[in-house]
Amino acid sequence: MSTVVSLVRHPTLRLSPADDVVIAARPIAAGTFVDAEGVRCSDAIPAGHKLAVRAIAKGQPVRRYDQIIGFATQDIAAGQHVHTHNLAFEAFERDPAVGVDAKPTPAVAEPATFMGIVRPDGRVATRNYIGVVSTVNCSASVSKFVAQHFTRERLAAFPNVDGVVPITHSSGCGMASAGAGIDLLRRTIAGYCRHPNFAGVVIVGLGCEANQMDALFQAQQMQEGALLKPLVMQTVGGTRKTVEAAIAAVESMLPEANEATRQRVPASHITIGLQCGGSDGYSGITANPALGAACDLLVAHGGTVILSETPEIYGAEHLLTRRAVSQAVADKLIRRIRWWEDYTARNDGSMDNNPSPGNKAGGLTTILEKSLGAVAKGGTTNLVDVYEYAEPVTAKGFVFMDTPGYDPVSATGQVAGGANLICFTTGRGSCYGCKPSPSIKLATNTPMYQRMIEDMDIDCGPIIDGTATVQDKGREIFEAILRVAGGEASKSEALGIGDDEFVPWTVGAVM
Repeated sequence: MSTVVSLVRHPTLRLSPADDVVIAARPIAAGTFVDAEGVRCSDAIPAGHKLAVRAIAKGQPVRRYDQIIGFATQDIAAGQHVHTHNLAFEAFERDPAVGVDAKPTPAVAEPATFMGIVRPDGRVATRNYIGVVSTVNCSASVSKFVAQHFTRERLAAFPNVDGVVPITHSSGCGMASAGAGIDLLRRTIAGYCRHPNFAGVVIVGLGCEANQMDALFQAQQMQEGALLKPLVMQTVGGTRKTVEAAIAAVESMLPEANEATRQRVPASHITIGLQCGGSDGYSGITANPALGAACDLLVAHGGTVILSETPEIYGAEHLLTRRAVSQAVADKLIRRIRWWEDYTARNDGSMDNNPSPGNKAGGLTTILEKSLGAVAKGGTTNLVDVYEYAEPVTAKGFVFMDTPGYDPVSATGQVAGGANLICFTTGRGSCYGCKPSPSIKLATNTPMYQRMIEDMDIDCGPIIDGTATVQDKGREIFEAILRVAGGEASKSEALGIGDDEFVPWTVGAVM
């Protein structure tokens, strides 16, 4: 019986002339001849996965984006599928080349604007919530009970208030009462309490936890006032009385919160936290570089973008140090990379524990490959500063914040640092919301966008078939950022997602 093969002219995407692999734009059957590469597929290649276009000897590096994504674990012939069965992570030296790609930020003729909320101290918000924040897991139920009280009907008299949000978590006790772990938790909680998207905050503690209320206020220089009310359950008299007291405190804040109105302000007041989750083989080709193009536009207009997820830039950090404005900024980033290498080693892990099973099913094989796509979210402008987790971000432009790769933990740090909007790229279909900051989700491929259209805000899939460019989609994303920052609901907000995504980074022993 003869074998029937097909001739398909454009089934693959080539990212660099130097690459050893190309990416399947759609599923490719075994036997297909890829005319553009002069290669016949000996294996079936799933969409988003890699096809070898030249022979690669065992032990040799494999390149995508003209960068090393791993090393062949066996001889690979042209036409074979390249994935976890024949490609693996290995450590290798990377040249930081500090500052060689730094360049002036282009000026804009007419600054972009959006409809923001200007707080009395001059900070600008994209939303107008009241928060009910827990110091410890033991007070989480009270925070939720209070927020549940304030239904749309009860808030009808306050149309300028977007809602009452519970900010709860699973930490705050069973930890040392001094040291890095609790310092980080307190910095994160304080960042939310100070966030411009909260008009006011009620903060609820139990009373006997490690994260004591008075120590939190002292360490973070927080002051009780009309719009920041601390309540301790054991002092107030238990659950019911604390719920009543917290409801009364929120009610006292509502009239002042309702005075907030939107006015036209410069886009320089927007700070975006960049996230990617449920990534696939298209992430670094479509949504991530398109978001990067939008970030370049925002930076040109004076705004701030925060790239994070340190384990997911591992292996691509040299692309960031090349854009660093100084050796000091590059050194900050490298110190965080070294910290993570030590952190994973002492916990019997590896930096290549990432990608996740879903990432691998979507075509990503090693952390090196994932990272090279992930850094594209940050665009091409200079790296102006590096921050530790949940530190207040004060610089304008492109910055990096050290966070884990787990999206809720990472975004929590970004919001604590001041992000008033999140942009989240996804290839597999992450459904993520992030109160108090709206979350815009960017699909890497059209089939997933169409399948999950109620969750996805923008489809970047047309970049694959050439009906849109990265710059086209970057402009579309930038315009969506201005609209959502100005009050338009994102898909996750329309679905009501975001009450359970406060996940501070837990470091140190749980005791």
